[in-house]
Amino acid sequence: MTPRLPPREPPYDPPVADALRRLMGGADAEPLNLFRTVAHNEALLDRFRQIGSTMLSFGRLPAVDRETVIHRTTARCGAEYEWGVHAALFAPGLGLDEDWLAATVHGGDPADPLLLALVDELHDTGVATDATWGALRERYDDAQLVEVVCLVGFYHLVSFVCGTFGVEREPWAARFPDA
Repeated sequence: MTPRLPPREPPYDPPVADALRRLMGGADAEPLNLFRTVAHNEALLDRFRQIGSTMLSFGRLPAVDRETVIHRTTARCGAEYEWGVHAALFAPGLGLDEDWLAATVHGGDPADPLLLALVDELHDTGVATDATWGALRERYDDAQLVEVVCLVGFYHLVSFVCGTFGVEREPWAARFPDA
């Protein structure tokens, strides 16, 4: 798909350059297409950075749970861009293999069935069932419960941005696995 809203190109205004640099962890790397697309709205770019980095760097969920939720949410939304970025950048460091990645797209083992159910229920109906909520309640504290639901919501937003604006896949990002 040709981008409907192409990513911004340098030179960037100083606040945009700062937000993009911070989104890239202070690295001197080329900012991701997603971030450069959101950069068309400077105020939202900074909020996007704050929310995303809070959940990725300061979240209270175990990293594998966080990635399960992100991968399943983006897969259900058809956001291969974001799924592929996380598959390339986060999954290997957590020891998440090809079978796990495939399960986040197609369901089944070895991905966590409770988290897959939560994402699927929220995606399909906007509400977790009582059974899923009860199981989540046994596993997570209140702060983690808020985080896991917000994580699904935030990555719906990311998926909508990727899909609606036609954000082009990063050349190094993973692709959805075949069924």
